[in-house]
Amino acid sequence: MSILGTVFLKEVLENLRDRRVVLSAFFFGVLLAPALFALTTTIASNRAVRDQEQPLKLPVIGAERAPNLMQFLVEHGAEIESVAFGPDDAVAKVRSGDYNFVLIVPDAYGEKLARGEPAPLNLVLDTANTRAGGTTERARRLLDAYGRQSAALRLLARGIGPEVMTPVEVRGIDVATPAGRSVLILGMMTYFCLMSMLVGGFYLAIDTTAGERERGSLEPLLSLPVTRAQLIVGKILATCAFMAVSLLLTLVATAIALSFVPLEALGMSANFGPKIVLAIFGVMVAFVPLGAGLMTVVASFTRSNREAQTWLSVVLMVPLAPIMFAVMNGTRPTANLMAIPSLSQHLLATDLMRGDGIDPLHVAISVATTLGLGLILIWIATRLYRREAILG
Repeated sequence: MSILGTVFLKEVLENLRDRRVVLSAFFFGVLLAPALFALTTTIASNRAVRDQEQPLKLPVIGAERAPNLMQFLVEHGAEIESVAFGPDDAVAKVRSGDYNFVLIVPDAYGEKLARGEPAPLNLVLDTANTRAGGTTERARRLLDAYGRQSAALRLLARGIGPEVMTPVEVRGIDVATPAGRSVLILGMMTYFCLMSMLVGGFYLAIDTTAGERERGSLEPLLSLPVTRAQLIVGKILATCAFMAVSLLLTLVATAIALSFVPLEALGMSANFGPKIVLAIFGVMVAFVPLGAGLMTVVASFTRSNREAQTWLSVVLMVPLAPIMFAVMNGTRPTANLMAIPSLSQHLLATDLMRGDGIDPLHVAISVATTLGLGLILIWIATRLYRREAILG
């Protein structure tokens, strides 16, 4: 144990003196992702609040053809802007971003409305314009409301109650909590945390393997009165330490960043207090030995820092891919999925952020399978370092 401790301290101290390692492990991965996440979420929240609070500016072609509709829209907070250009110009202006949308009242609108026929209204919009999504939806809701009101008045004029148009009334009962809704945004945080964890040990894993070989310092190290297994395990433990610290700092930075994000404006709340941070750390730290072992094994086959970086940049996408799949498909935790490293950590962490209880069996399966695979990779690394070919 004293030999392992000596190798561990040697690698930690050497890499703490390397500015590149420190910046990648404790700055770019730790601070950049939470900062970007907080910034983008804050912008989205402020935009949603602004869209709801500001008057709805509604450019209309042919407003004079629908006076009752215009009055209805004004009474419900819309600001009507009569524009004189034609339909083709409306398409061009919406596509260029000059207008978020344009309402066109065709010539036949009044005539068909008077005959009790469906009166046409054309709303020119650009669904690819994400900035206009909120205001466009407000315009749609107002136009739909006017349509329902007109239908009800037509029925009343014929002595029929408007209720006959609603044979089934569907009442949605939303069981989602504010913390649960926040997972729609926070679901990708586990991806960033695992990425930050891997980046935290990335350069150290390369430097202690391919870097030693490239500098020619590996052979003198192997000639010391230390077994090769002790040497490589000590190096892997140093990588694990950097990864664990990077993970903890990322979670703390995320918790601090979320305290400044106005999620309440979106009807959400971040369940990311100190207890949740520690719980997520406890769940995800089991991935540290697996990540360190994987990077060490891959780097042991390379002969230079550049080659190791190239291979690891590709290989590290493998453990992150299940998280992307789970986020896109809304995967829920099951006992079988707990046997998949990275995915099990994502699912458990997501349940913690949602405020749901987690099954102790799921935790046990996740920790056991992840640690087991990590120990296998570390064992493979020790076997690889027994080969004379490791010297290049």
